[in-house]
Amino acid sequence: MKKTCPICKQESYPELIKKKDVLNIRGENIEIEVEVYRCEKCGEEILSSDSKNDPFEQAYRIYRTNHCFLQPEEIKSVRKKYSLTQNELSKILGWGLATLSRYENGALQDEAHDKVLRLIADDPQNLLKLILQSPYALDEERRRRIIEELKNQERRLFSFDKLYEDLFTIFPANENSGFAKLDINKVFNAILFFCLDGDFKTKVNKLLFYSDFRHFRDYTISISGLSYAHGFYGPVPDKYDFIYAALIEKGALTSREYTCDCSPNIVGENLISTKSPDLSIFLETELMELAFIKKFFRKYTSNKIQKYSHQERGYQETSDGELISYSYAQYLRL
Repeated sequence: MKKTCPICKQESYPELIKKKDVLNIRGENIEIEVEVYRCEKCGEEILSSDSKNDPFEQAYRIYRTNHCFLQPEEIKSVRKKYSLTQNELSKILGWGLATLSRYENGALQDEAHDKVLRLIADDPQNLLKLILQSPYALDEERRRRIIEELKNQERRLFSFDKLYEDLFTIFPANENSGFAKLDINKVFNAILFFCLDGDFKTKVNKLLFYSDFRHFRDYTISISGLSYAHGFYGPVPDKYDFIYAALIEKGALTSREYTCDCSPNIVGENLISTKSPDLSIFLETELMELAFIKKFFRKYTSNKIQKYSHQERGYQETSDGELISYSYAQYLRL
């Protein structure tokens, strides 16, 4: 499209290019990628005003990752996890409504506020303590219901967070986790969702992989924060056997051995949910992704989805046991 250069005032067909730039965020230099128009007449570069990639949004996201801050969608997820409105959570925290709204919409939070949000995200009992300390933040009926729900959450899903911490070391969010902190409640509930009608473990592993990688491709963050490794039968969650064992031990899943659909000589493990998944913990985009993947692969056998996953670039360019970077999400076949 022909444009008038604001520098030389001449009309030309400027070239849209991508280049590296550096923004200083709170004293830290963050390298980002920006889109600029280069005038074919004078060679000057002008920042593209119609670019979908906001430079500051990119820089803030990288800064949050570097400092283990919650991302905007994670802050929103914390609030939705407890079925609170922005106004309600703001009053409980003693913040202004505008502050929480800005954080959910991309403003960079300060360290003190992030620590409070993370305490709430990691343990419902921390939110319960804040509510009990703020008797006038909510009306009486609403306060009673939320306190009851928080007490139920302490018992629900068998304290999955603590269970996982006992089994695994939790690493910071990076490209191997889809730049999301591991959320074991989402991992467990995604598995329960995929196993409502029963399915083979081999297939469930692929459903998790495609859900996380496709969500990362479209929204630059994974759903669960799981890392995935190159396995013999395709991509698999890292240390997945411990995850399923924990669910089975706590009675959320049952496991039955069946002759595998890929060969009569191979015995597969069929998993069936005995507890209903808590879907309220997922964001709308995450629920849509889980539902899409389940529907897309509904008629796939374990053997068919295994062969399908073997064609993924991230699988082909890694070796046995090697983690598959989420950077390969851009090459997904679906």
